[in-house]
Amino acid sequence: MTSPGIDHLGDVLAFVRVADAQSFTLASEKLGLSRSAIGKCIARLEQSVGARLLHRSTRSVSLSDEGRVFYEHAQRILAEVENATDALASRQEAPRGRLRIDMPVALGRLHLMPLLHDYLAQWPEVDADVSFSDDYTDLVRDGIDVAIRIGGETDSRLVRRVLAPHRLITCAAPAYLDRHGAPASPDDLARHQTLAFTHMGALVPWRYAHQGQDRLVQVAGRLRLGNTEALRDAALAGAGIVQLGAFLVGDDLRQGRLVPLLQACTPPGAPVCAVYPHRRHLAPKVRRLIDDIAARWAHGAPWGE
Repeated sequence: MTSPGIDHLGDVLAFVRVADAQSFTLASEKLGLSRSAIGKCIARLEQSVGARLLHRSTRSVSLSDEGRVFYEHAQRILAEVENATDALASRQEAPRGRLRIDMPVALGRLHLMPLLHDYLAQWPEVDADVSFSDDYTDLVRDGIDVAIRIGGETDSRLVRRVLAPHRLITCAAPAYLDRHGAPASPDDLARHQTLAFTHMGALVPWRYAHQGQDRLVQVAGRLRLGNTEALRDAALAGAGIVQLGAFLVGDDLRQGRLVPLLQACTPPGAPVCAVYPHRRHLAPKVRRLIDDIAARWAHGAPWGE
């Protein structure tokens, strides 16, 4: 047999306050209700759930066995209601305070900093501390409010929100292709001048798709650079073939300064994401920045994806 259900959240609140205080009188004082009104709330609640929740005597009030079970759930229900109220209130607050952001070097400089300038102009009570890194910093350890990342590992401490698609593009300048031709497959790269990216002293392999699986191709590279923008400059100068993020070469491809290669085996890329520590309520300064970026990129990333 099922209970008719609970129609009044106030009855649940009255029950929890009586249980906390172990007194109808103290609970009535905290809630600003008469003792008789509190009694009616408890009686109505007990009728709704079909069980006695409180043992009453002239001197004390205690929980029944059913009351203890209901009390644990009721506490969580009231906490969620309070959280929902706080969440709505926070959405109405203006962003303020110090905002700590970590972003990739080239993506940050080219595409995120212009958005951040607009954000700071709109919210004068926000100060921003920006760090640039192509590594995955520990947001919790370093006190970072939000990081913008391309992809990212799974971390149960973090929340990840996708902002825009992204992929890696193999390309070269027309001048290089006029002299050396275009590779027909990733295996042909061994016969070409490749421009390799080094990260923390190691060559980063190029990524392709083969029969639905990722394939990594290690390129030796006659020119090896630890900066992606320097790699782009070398490619534009006709020094060789490069694999770089669409956010870095998208405009060059549209203008014909670089030509895309091996497009048939280009895999789907990891998206650009906002990552932030898991909190029940996101501070307005962080939430508004993420919402602003998502809104600006909602109809397509600026690099043409």
